[in-house]
Amino acid sequence: MGANADCDLELAYRRFSLALTSPLETAAGSIDAREGFLVRIVDGTDTASPTAGYGEATPLPGWTEPIEDCEAALDRAERALAGGGPEDALEAVAGNGAARHGVSLALADLQATRQATPLYRYIGQGPMIGRVPANATIGDGPPDETAHQAAAAVQRGFDCCKLKAGRRSVEADIDRVRRTREVVGPDVELRVDANEAWTFEEAARALDAVADLGVSILEQPLPAGALAGHADLRERAAGTVSIALDEGVLEHGVDAICEAQAADAAILKPMALGGIDIARKIAAWFAELGVTPLVTTTIDGVVARTGAVHLAAAIPNVPACGLATGELLAEDLGRDPVLFESGAAVVPQAKGLGVEGVWQE
Repeated sequence: MGANADCDLELAYRRFSLALTSPLETAAGSIDAREGFLVRIVDGTDTASPTAGYGEATPLPGWTEPIEDCEAALDRAERALAGGGPEDALEAVAGNGAARHGVSLALADLQATRQATPLYRYIGQGPMIGRVPANATIGDGPPDETAHQAAAAVQRGFDCCKLKAGRRSVEADIDRVRRTREVVGPDVELRVDANEAWTFEEAARALDAVADLGVSILEQPLPAGALAGHADLRERAAGTVSIALDEGVLEHGVDAICEAQAADAAILKPMALGGIDIARKIAAWFAELGVTPLVTTTIDGVVARTGAVHLAAAIPNVPACGLATGELLAEDLGRDPVLFESGAAVVPQAKGLGVEGVWQE
């Protein structure tokens, strides 16, 4: 996927911090800001009009390497690219998910830009895709606040809302889902993400209740290590609610999850997996084994979010994905090229990522 080794490639990176409009409350903790690195790789072969590719390395505690390790990995990649080539740069960030995401995305953006093709067609070699469905992400607030946020998302055109859960009692979370269902009506798809918060007994109670409320997906109800427990919950659901793994994908991998029959769906976070190239291969692997892949961001800046949209566009028949997270940020790296209309992300058709103006000299 890398550029030609004989090209004059230079990597640079800059640190940033992006505040959220308000803290996003989850069972795993509160997210107030996102800190990371904007990555740029320039091909200076044509000195009059150099071509650039952009990536983003935005570590998330508990999911990727710490930000200090990410910076050290990017420093290694900068030196490796200058002294060798793209594969050397990727090798330098191996084992550092966020750093590899940033370097690999910049390389892919550079190549797609050179070929004057949208990034999703470069990585997927598939047909043109105009839109990919998206869900709204609703934080773990009180019942009326949750219902209000979901109703506002529906008014903006979303027909799928994912409710964060797990910070309070199971009964309180069930009440939040019930209140939201009352407000949004029967036709809106509701998903619930517990972020590993429940015991098996709690998850079983929640599962029975949300099935009656028409919830389509229950995401990561148990700790990541509880593969057998998720398999038992999936059997208990009996096709009424799909069980999705998120943290469990990193913990166990594709084969173990599928052999245990522990999931109907798998949440793929490109930043945590080490890049959209790796995430796309994992998506194809899951799909081949009958598990539905879903793409979500890690509340990233515009470069990584747009990369996630291109990844989703490269996955055939992908259901609603967690791509509409830009509104959670009070500030961003640049203008967002992705519009959301009628609950779908309009996929950029410009060459490469389609992100401009993020690197200010």
